[in-house]
Amino acid sequence: MHRPGTNKGASDGNDPGSSARELDKQPLRKRLRLERATVAKLCWFGCGYLVVVALTGWLVPSPSETTGSFHLFTWLFPTVIVFAFMFETIDSAVGMGFGTALAPLLLSMGYDALAVVPVLLIAQAITGLVTAAVHHEFHNVRFSVRNGMNGATKLMLLIALFGVIAVIASILLVYLALDLSDSIIKIYVAILVLLMGVIMLVQRFVFHGTTTFRPKRMIGFAALAGFNKGVGAGGYGPVITLGQLYAGVYEKSAAAITSLAEAWVSIAGAITFFTISAVGMKLNLVLLPSILAGSLLAAIVSPYLVRILPNRILGYLIPLYAIIIAVVLLARIFWA
Repeated sequence: MHRPGTNKGASDGNDPGSSARELDKQPLRKRLRLERATVAKLCWFGCGYLVVVALTGWLVPSPSETTGSFHLFTWLFPTVIVFAFMFETIDSAVGMGFGTALAPLLLSMGYDALAVVPVLLIAQAITGLVTAAVHHEFHNVRFSVRNGMNGATKLMLLIALFGVIAVIASILLVYLALDLSDSIIKIYVAILVLLMGVIMLVQRFVFHGTTTFRPKRMIGFAALAGFNKGVGAGGYGPVITLGQLYAGVYEKSAAAITSLAEAWVSIAGAITFFTISAVGMKLNLVLLPSILAGSLLAAIVSPYLVRILPNRILGYLIPLYAIIIAVVLLARIFWA
């Protein structure tokens, strides 16, 4: 008889969470220990981090006027770096919170949407690839295309494909055809995330989680999340991560798969923004160096937390954090 709360597909090669399940069977002291080869790779990631941040600071023009914050090297905003690091640390661990939480925060600080949304898309494209690579190295998930794609890779491609289509369509629709206010977008995303978080908590407490992995459930979630990403640079991670839990994906692997799928969706979104900027829409990338300085560092560090945490903690933390994000967003809208 199948034990409630586990995945019936765990025994076959199509289970996206098989690697993380095996990892969680190991004692904590073994999960804490890193092999020498892994440490060497992390050092290379660290060197790459410094190069990317320095290169971005060199390419992006310095701000012509201050915004009231202290400017480090004229193009780094310490406050933005701290917020980016904080939210990306959580995002890389639970698969949500970076764009959803940081976008409205930056908008409330006085930055225009065209200075926030494109920059967050570029940052998430880079950090998503790095986070996925580090998750893969720590065995929170294993992506594979050799000798056929494994379950995690197939699910990631399914999510990314429908997300890319939706993000391109939403950017073209909202920024070229419609004139939706920031408040409408925020309310929509907040209510959606709140409902999904509540549903997942009820499912976990009452029904003890989904017992069967059903990847086709992710098609609708991927399209919906891609739309959210295009209209406001947020609301992607919560929908995709909670959707995977609903589809029966192991929590640790769900966060990692979300990171890689979000990277491809963000790349498509960023390319779309640069394409429409060629017809007269002016983009402002002044925040990019600061966002990358904080988020890219977190993308290297955070997957280690996922490696050592028991999966059952993430099972409750993910929907709870989604509810907190939604409540904070609604509070900022109605009681600002």
